[in-house]
Amino acid sequence: MTDLFLDLFRLNNRVLAAGDRLIAGLGLTSARWQVLGTIVAADRPQPVAWLARDMGANRQNVQRIVNDLAAEGLVAFQPNPHHRRAQLVVLTNKGREIFDAAMRLQAPWVDGLAEGLRVEDIATTHGVMTALRRKLEASGDAREQD
Repeated sequence: MTDLFLDLFRLNNRVLAAGDRLIAGLGLTSARWQVLGTIVAADRPQPVAWLARDMGANRQNVQRIVNDLAAEGLVAFQPNPHHRRAQLVVLTNKGREIFDAAMRLQAPWVDGLAEGLRVEDIATTHGVMTALRRKLEASGDAREQD
């Protein structure tokens, strides 16, 4: 399991570096792209703390990225009817355009990475990663507590 985790760390670093190169022309980084993707994937607008929870990330780091995205007009804040201070984060039209452009770049890139891999192996790997993530989340070790 230790070797698996070390390889996951290496893979994560390479995926982030490759993602940074892939979308650099859009003015994004992998971290910003990930936040935009989390906003897109949510079924409704969420406050930063919920986005961070969904990402398994530190709230302060996500807040910093969201603030940067807001300064660039990619996201906006809306009042939260359930919490006065925790505003909701929403994608702007410009943010949607940039995210969609990133996904158009991502599709052929990820297809190239998948070339030669068996669908069954990808599904098995995904299942193992999901099981490990759920175990870590259940134990409270998957993310830093605020």
